[in-house]
Amino acid sequence: MSNLQELLTPQATELAKQIGYAFGMRQSGVLLPYQQRWVADTSKVKVCEKSRRVGLSWAEAADAALTAASKNGQDVWYIGYNKDMAIEFILDVAQWTAHFGEAAEAIECGEEIYKDGDEQKSVLTFSIKYASGNRVTALSSRPSNLRGKQGVVIIDEAAFHGSLAELLKAAFALLIWGGAVHVISTHDGVDNPFNELVSEVRAGKKPYSLHRIEFKKALQEGLYRRVCLKLGREWSAEGEAAWEEEIRAIYRPADAEELDCIPSQSGGAYFSRTLVEARMSPVYPVLRLTCPEGFELRPEAERVGFVEDWLLVNVQPLLDKISPLLRSYYGQDFARSGDLSVIWPMVEDAFLRKVVPFLIEMRNVPFDQQRQVLFYVVDHLPNFMAGANDARGNGQWLAEVAAQKYGAAYVHRVMLTQDWYRDNMPRYKAAFEDGDLTVPKDEGVLSDHRAVQVVNGVPKVPDSGHTSDLKDGGKRHGDAAIAGCLAWFATLNAASPIEYASDGPRGGNTDVEGFLNG
Repeated sequence: MSNLQELLTPQATELAKQIGYAFGMRQSGVLLPYQQRWVADTSKVKVCEKSRRVGLSWAEAADAALTAASKNGQDVWYIGYNKDMAIEFILDVAQWTAHFGEAAEAIECGEEIYKDGDEQKSVLTFSIKYASGNRVTALSSRPSNLRGKQGVVIIDEAAFHGSLAELLKAAFALLIWGGAVHVISTHDGVDNPFNELVSEVRAGKKPYSLHRIEFKKALQEGLYRRVCLKLGREWSAEGEAAWEEEIRAIYRPADAEELDCIPSQSGGAYFSRTLVEARMSPVYPVLRLTCPEGFELRPEAERVGFVEDWLLVNVQPLLDKISPLLRSYYGQDFARSGDLSVIWPMVEDAFLRKVVPFLIEMRNVPFDQQRQVLFYVVDHLPNFMAGANDARGNGQWLAEVAAQKYGAAYVHRVMLTQDWYRDNMPRYKAAFEDGDLTVPKDEGVLSDHRAVQVVNGVPKVPDSGHTSDLKDGGKRHGDAAIAGCLAWFATLNAASPIEYASDGPRGGNTDVEGFLNG
């Protein structure tokens, strides 16, 4: 370790002994072999296609701590795509830094200003400063502007960054003065820019180092043994096989992409099952209105009365539980026959948290009765801010009459184009990733979100590929996911509240998660 004594502060030298490697030397085997190979790779640019949850970011945190603690080291910049990733990484760095004592300061939370086109934006930063004068900084979002910075850039889950090419271009500027770029990700489809980068490296078109960490390989090199050590379990071959099957069951049918580094030909399920289920709650129901064949030909009074009774029995009690202090929005994916027509209400509290208090799924409901249902819901939602209607085909009529009733500034008539999906589906997915949205726990809602695929680089519901509803056997075509995305779009494009009287008080709870207690 004599060379390290010259390079590191005394506290960093102790840390190097603890973690068992330093600048390519492996000592105690704290890191698993695939983690050690990654850390020992000193390539200027290195890329890793990997399985979920194999601990590579944790290994990066150890490497970042050593890099920043070195007297001749550098700053380290970690770029994930949300705040939770930034916090998790900086806490991992803090754990590795625990042996530094006074050589490292406490975690600092700050703000990073950057340019996005003509706009000036900011993201939260979490950083640790070392006695060497260097820092490890984790960013809460993915700004592409790294101008004026030096050091090592870590781009985590690169396949899920909005503009990976621009981010890499900015990161490569740091190489001129001795920096490095580490690109890490699971796959998200064959057409994803990350997979294109991997393919170019593999083909020798890019002079970068390439690593591949499959779930099976990670198990062979001790992943489950490390899990057992952490959880206090006794390792066994049978236990490892059962655990592998348990993890694969969680990710099916996308386990080949999520665990085996095989990008889906269709782009893969854009929403993982675990992500959607993590944001589901059984408290909020899905209401289903199905009309019999020929219902549209019955007398108007009968049609109106039938739907009004259904609304009073099923919808009004749920509306009564919503606090009048909350803000409200909606999205609707329209269908007249075949597919579902879904109305997705959404309420928001002062902390900008959003809940879907109920969903309405309509099958074979006449045009006029769909208008009746939509108007009833919006008229009784508190502090209506904005709505968004699918304005394709027959949906154009309902979008138009809704805009006439509530105002064009409040009802967005959306043509679901490639550009619209490209701009808005990632924002909707981010709401799930950041924990900003709670939706009903329902198999149909889950399958509709799983139906979203990356098609030619755009996350959308493919034109083909219907699924069957487990409740009634009818066809689904991602309808709830589209309605949810429209509702989220409405929250990002809200106008001032429409002034109209609601049908009486409904409690005063301003906490969106507790609105049912209103």
